[in-house]
Amino acid sequence: MKIELFVPCFVDQMYPETAFNTIKVLEKAGCEISYNAGQTCCGQPAYNAGYWEEAKETGNKFLTDYSDQKYIVAPSASCVGMVKNGFNDLFTNTIVHNKCRSIQANIFELSDFLVNILKKDYFGAELDGRAVYHDSCSGLRECKIKEEPRLLLSKVHGLEMVEMKDTDMCCGFGGTFSVKFDAISSAMAEQKVNRALEQEVDFIISTDLSCLMHLQGYIDKNNIPLKTMHLADVLVSGWLESTEY
Repeated sequence: MKIELFVPCFVDQMYPETAFNTIKVLEKAGCEISYNAGQTCCGQPAYNAGYWEEAKETGNKFLTDYSDQKYIVAPSASCVGMVKNGFNDLFTNTIVHNKCRSIQANIFELSDFLVNILKKDYFGAELDGRAVYHDSCSGLRECKIKEEPRLLLSKVHGLEMVEMKDTDMCCGFGGTFSVKFDAISSAMAEQKVNRALEQEVDFIISTDLSCLMHLQGYIDKNNIPLKTMHLADVLVSGWLESTEY
């Protein structure tokens, strides 16, 4: 299957290894991947801050950068959620309405694509430890993802998955929310980390690096023995082969 890869801007700048691991997983699943090096942002930061005209300009570029004939896969439920939902506010009844609807139907978060489109859930990963899965707001509410990442993680050798209390509550990041309301944001991160610690785990895993970045910041600041991991990084753990990009 030929697909297009969407690497969100903050993943590109701060977590490029996760983007490479996403490629490895998709290639192991049998995909032929194309990547438009000119791609930039989906427009979510401007949209969430209320700058819809600026978000529309960025969103127009997104619609130009991608085909409406192929699946588009991204390692971020947050950005996929923006395209699937936020673009309705920006492009309904515009000249690009039809292309927008086609792209919205074809864009998928990684776990959703692997499980529901490719029907694949085992990748030979190995990771020793105990973990909880954090349901990001965008993944759960915008992309309707819940069981997909859990199914993939259940097939990782050596990894024991447990559920934490209030797993569907926000971690406190929320983009600019964490800047404008830093005290509330930090308290929410503290609550989320404490819920994980109650389960005596080694890892917090999610589909959204924005959430994980926020939680890891709190973890590091307080010297807590926990590690956050993106789903794609978990799915390549323990692989013997090495692929260079």
